[in-house]
Amino acid sequence: MRKAHGRCLDMRRPNTISSSLNKDSSIKDSTHFLASQLSSKTLADKFKSKNSLDSKKEKEGHKDGNPQHIAAKTFTFKELAAATKNFRSECLIGEGGFGRVFKGRLDSTGQVVAIKQLDRNGLQGNREFLVEVLMLSLLHHPNLVNLIGYCADGDQRLLVYEFMPLGSLEDHLYDLAPEREPLDWNTRMKVAAGAARGLEYLHDKANPPVIYRDLKSSNILLDVGFFPKLSDFGLAKLGPVGDKTHVSTRVMGTYGYCAPEYAMTGQLTLKSDVYSFGVVLLELITGRKAIDNTRATGEHNLVAWARPLFKDRRKFPQMADPMLQGRYPTRGLYQALAVAAMCLQEQAAHRPLIGDVVTALTYLASQAYDPAAHSVHSSRFGSPTPGKDRERKGSGGLEEAGPKATRQGGLRSPQHRRSPDGRSKDHVKVEESALAEVRRERGGSGRKN
Repeated sequence: MRKAHGRCLDMRRPNTISSSLNKDSSIKDSTHFLASQLSSKTLADKFKSKNSLDSKKEKEGHKDGNPQHIAAKTFTFKELAAATKNFRSECLIGEGGFGRVFKGRLDSTGQVVAIKQLDRNGLQGNREFLVEVLMLSLLHHPNLVNLIGYCADGDQRLLVYEFMPLGSLEDHLYDLAPEREPLDWNTRMKVAAGAARGLEYLHDKANPPVIYRDLKSSNILLDVGFFPKLSDFGLAKLGPVGDKTHVSTRVMGTYGYCAPEYAMTGQLTLKSDVYSFGVVLLELITGRKAIDNTRATGEHNLVAWARPLFKDRRKFPQMADPMLQGRYPTRGLYQALAVAAMCLQEQAAHRPLIGDVVTALTYLASQAYDPAAHSVHSSRFGSPTPGKDRERKGSGGLEEAGPKATRQGGLRSPQHRRSPDGRSKDHVKVEESALAEVRRERGGSGRKN
């Protein structure tokens, strides 16, 4: 069962989408507010996709000013109670700060769904409800969970999603039962690439861009074949447009995933999401939780533990999840860690664009690793044994990838030539050369601006 994650809160600013709601507003008033927003052509037009297929659908669906994308169905509480056998405990599949999640079957269609029931205590849940229905009614991508409908009967607020049979990414990384197999390297890279593509859609295809603001392993749901989908959009915000560089808002998110500049100033940017993605990628590589107070002193915070290790690639094998039992490609591990290190730069401007991250991870995911064809490494003690995938001098490995690879156009932060954040030159070289190698091996300069 999915457990709740704490969220870091700073109640300095009102939530913009709910600022028009008084504290005493009823759910009925909220529903009217939601309906007016969903039927607003002006608001819907803000989310016109740059994708040609989406644009074609929008042209077909705007005949009477009602965008075709707004297709969330309204359910009665009675319908959803019937779908979950009156919300019986055996149907409960997860719970968190938002409320409880049940597995159910709709009597009208027979479809198996996940039904999220909001905690009725507090206005925050109502605000998240409004935002999530709004966002998922207007944004559609294979790597975003599909919202089927919602219910706002009386004081009941529920969201109905497509059911994800494999649960969350968190369920497959931590506290595994002895009989359960851990995720292999190929699956981890596949999940990372898919999650990055979902984030890329929000940042680069949605117009205006959307800042997810709550990216974490428990919010990445897995469909058949470990196909990842981002979920829980209650904290999402419209990103800056025009000459604006950030959105000022109260600090919300999950401790351990929040970008440092956002946590300190409340200034939210697309690069705030990139930082959170870096934490998730590091979780996938290391098998460690973002925050784990059961570990030894100095290892409670995943990013703080990883920063010193990023500076020396000889220590990279120590960062691999012991559950992998050495079954990973050395070069792939180095490159994946380099991507994570770039995403986790303390200075937001030094982090890559999510589109460049997608380019790198898509390549890594395409390089299927066959344990039978490679020797096994010792990830627990950090001493990889010789194998077919081990880098050799003179073969384009990390030993030589530096200047040449950089000239060929690697994945870099905008300020790749200098390091005002205090990183060593060797650290910068390792990051740039590894990421440049990904781009070079893929056979092109990658993403177009």
